[in-house]
Amino acid sequence: MPRSFDMATEYEGTSAQVYAAFREKQYWLARLAASGADDATLEAFRVGDDGGVDVVTTQVLRATRLPGIVHQFHHGDLEIRRAETWSGLADGGSAASIAGSIVRAPVVLDGSALLSPLDERAVLTFQATVEVRIPLVGGKMEKFIGTQLVNLLTSERQFTTQWIAENL
Repeated sequence: MPRSFDMATEYEGTSAQVYAAFREKQYWLARLAASGADDATLEAFRVGDDGGVDVVTTQVLRATRLPGIVHQFHHGDLEIRRAETWSGLADGGSAASIAGSIVRAPVVLDGSALLSPLDERAVLTFQATVEVRIPLVGGKMEKFIGTQLVNLLTSERQFTTQWIAENL
């Protein structure tokens, strides 16, 4: 049965600054390079006429780095595909739909995010549903992925804050 996760994080920069970073291809390339993945590719990047941003990334983690729980359901390297579609900035905020999957594994993530102004900062709220369609271990894996999502949100906030300070 799918599990839902709700989380939030605050950025040091304003929502306009965070969104400006999201609109820069160099930001995504640098974020992927700093992700810790063994291989990371920016598959697609498009800024629309409405100001929205579409991003698709693939990150590969080598099998030798994966925790034992992952080996219970997946053999070999882990290829994680993520697609984000951000609306144009309006009233200081932007909404996104986020889809993730593990290639050649019965794992999917569907989520939504909202970037909003909060005084002179930005807050990102994220809701995700994770489903691992494997009998017996699926629930355990969903919980594990949820924990990893919290860690990912924190590391991406830290990276973005630093990137804004150095580039905007």
